[in-house]
Amino acid sequence: MSSTPLLDTIASPADLRQLASGDLAQLAQELRSFLIESVARTGGHLSSNLGTIELTLALHYVYDTPEDRLVWDVGHQTYAHKILTGRREGMARLRMQDGVSGFPRRCESPYDTFGVGHSSTSISAALGMAVAARNKNERRNVVAIIGDGAMSAGQAFEALNNAGVVDANLLVILNDNDMSISPPVGALNKYLARLLSGQTFNAARRAGEKVLSLVPSVLELARRAEEHVKGMVVPGTLFEELGFNYIGPIDGHDLDSLIPTLQNLRELNGPQFLHIVTRKGQGYKLAEADPVLYHGVAKFDSNGGIQPSKSTKPSYTQIFGNWLCDMAACDERLIAVTPAMCEGSGLSRFAREYPGRYHDVGIAEQHAMTFAAGLACEGMRPVVAIYSTFLQRAYDQLIHDIALQNLPVVLAIDRGGLVGADGATHNGAFDLSYLGCIPNMLVMTPSDEQECRSMLTTAYRHDGPSAVRYPRGTGPGVPVDDALEALPLGKAEMRRHSALPTADPARVALLAFGSMLAPALAAAEQLDASVANMRFVKPLDADLLRTLAVDHALLVSIEENAVIGGAGSEVARCLEQSGIDTPLLRLGLPDTFVDHGDVAALLSQLGLDATGIVKSIATRLAASGHPLPASTSSTGKTT
Repeated sequence: MSSTPLLDTIASPADLRQLASGDLAQLAQELRSFLIESVARTGGHLSSNLGTIELTLALHYVYDTPEDRLVWDVGHQTYAHKILTGRREGMARLRMQDGVSGFPRRCESPYDTFGVGHSSTSISAALGMAVAARNKNERRNVVAIIGDGAMSAGQAFEALNNAGVVDANLLVILNDNDMSISPPVGALNKYLARLLSGQTFNAARRAGEKVLSLVPSVLELARRAEEHVKGMVVPGTLFEELGFNYIGPIDGHDLDSLIPTLQNLRELNGPQFLHIVTRKGQGYKLAEADPVLYHGVAKFDSNGGIQPSKSTKPSYTQIFGNWLCDMAACDERLIAVTPAMCEGSGLSRFAREYPGRYHDVGIAEQHAMTFAAGLACEGMRPVVAIYSTFLQRAYDQLIHDIALQNLPVVLAIDRGGLVGADGATHNGAFDLSYLGCIPNMLVMTPSDEQECRSMLTTAYRHDGPSAVRYPRGTGPGVPVDDALEALPLGKAEMRRHSALPTADPARVALLAFGSMLAPALAAAEQLDASVANMRFVKPLDADLLRTLAVDHALLVSIEENAVIGGAGSEVARCLEQSGIDTPLLRLGLPDTFVDHGDVAALLSQLGLDATGIVKSIATRLAASGHPLPASTSSTGKTT
């Protein structure tokens, strides 16, 4: 007998709306059990999704989706939404290649009204949809669901500020899961939420406004009185001032409160704001106890929970975290800044050991950069720990507030290159392109763990803006020492010398940037090619580049970054400036958004593993009338 008899009957929200409201509590329990078991088998985001099950059920139960629009923020909270909208079977391949995405995607389902991977976009997008419906004379409900963390971003408040003065029907739901259910969320507050969202109260308010509008001073007095009365029982004054009708906070796990409140709000016109309180990890005690650990999980035993990693190799993130603490011990000017990515960026230890020098500014990447610039102006040495994909959101501040003023701010850029299961929204595919064109920037890409530590030291001691861009996960396993030694600025290193004669048309030099050194060395063994570990994207080692161009028939740049405008483009510019016409083959990520999947498999498909590199070079040489030698050798010297 199925353990999910109700869930088995739900193929779409239309089926859900056929149930009696009294059945929804059981359905929530079944959905929660299915979600825990499913994510345990595939990995994914767990604790945040467990916290939104009742909300998801209530929304699809009350609203006529997909005709009514639900706009989710980020997507860490949309697994239940995916299951209820016909993708239950697809959850078996969640975040796998050709499988269901971990985030909403318009191309995946009509119920995914807006594609998201970064936070704080939901209110802006939902307002756009609401205005479009108004202009087309369509009666449609539009709901934005945003978390309390995402509300810390400037874009969310920009959207609220705009929405409060626009004549459009929009409901914003604040999913507040940063605290336990507070005392105001009780019987009285449930009653007030239903009362304040009801037609009777709102009709009376509109009638009162009409009468009192004849006497503006009295109308203003009445408005202030209403705000004060509501302010005594609800914390919504800010949202009221922005032009929203504020309701809440209410228990986001209480369907008996959620459903009638949403039903009332569905009938109201203008901007509405519903504040609900939920608990991350709800219904799964392990996730409730440690929602951070269970935020993003690999496969695990749902009964035993997540076990400590057995990996003996430190990740690049850990390398950074350890370096940060070591450098802070040597220099009291060091201050660490992160936009809400403490654990993900490896700052947990630093936050414990140096709490006065640690600043998590929330999901506010733009503020993080300008805040760091202000610190640097006063003689501090800020280190901004940020994901590559999130740095994109602060590009203007990087240019105008940091680089233009040539301030010594270190960017520790995690998740450079492909990230795997999180897919296109989280791939660090563009940073070498958008960093390399900024004046005053120092840009480095480590190929191993020790090099990462040395580059961080190099960046820290550089008197100007600098960036160290490293991939997700572990490196090749190079031991890391405790020294804080810098690298010679702008100097690459030769890692292999070809044994082919200088005049041989198949004599190739591979210019490897960062993570591409390992596959380049493997390819070079088959090609008997030279290999340079370029280390610096900016400034390039122009002297070495010129030497290699003279001694080789073909140069090949290899990077885990968009090939357009990337490190290879800088190599081409350098060669052109030097008047060198040695052919250059540029290998990198293609001009497309790379989907989610296993990183190694994706790199193989994109021709960025050793086999793909050899194939691309062979094709290029053949097109020039110079095929590879009949027998490639491995007589070249690798250092």
